[in-house]
Amino acid sequence: MGVSRDDRGGQRRLISTGSPFEKTAGYSRAVVDGDWCFVSGTTGYDYATMAMPDSVEEQTRNCLSTIRAALNEGGFELADVVRAHYYVTSRSYVSRVFPILGEAFGDIRPAATMIVCELNEPEMKIEIEVTALRRKRTAS
Repeated sequence: MGVSRDDRGGQRRLISTGSPFEKTAGYSRAVVDGDWCFVSGTTGYDYATMAMPDSVEEQTRNCLSTIRAALNEGGFELADVVRAHYYVTSRSYVSRVFPILGEAFGDIRPAATMIVCELNEPEMKIEIEVTALRRKRTAS
């Protein structure tokens, strides 16, 4: 994780999961810039063990867990998500992941797109990326 000043004088914070892919490919799990948080495409790896579950459902849960952790580290909540992109490797996965995505985003209802495509590795069945805009929170 690191913080760097941008040319506007603001602060840009880089968030990492410690995945070896981040260093190899030169990206951050998330970038926080002001009230915005941009979370990179996140696959279903369990980054603690670097294991990939077989089921698309478990991969989806892992994606969401990693995304939540990155958002939280940046000072955001899942409720701050305004845009989501979902990439699945089979049309047959769509109906299997919708209920899981609905549990996570049902009340939040970000603008979303789902695309059926190939992913970088054959074991990857889903990839999710999100953009969050910090909501003004009221004191409780």
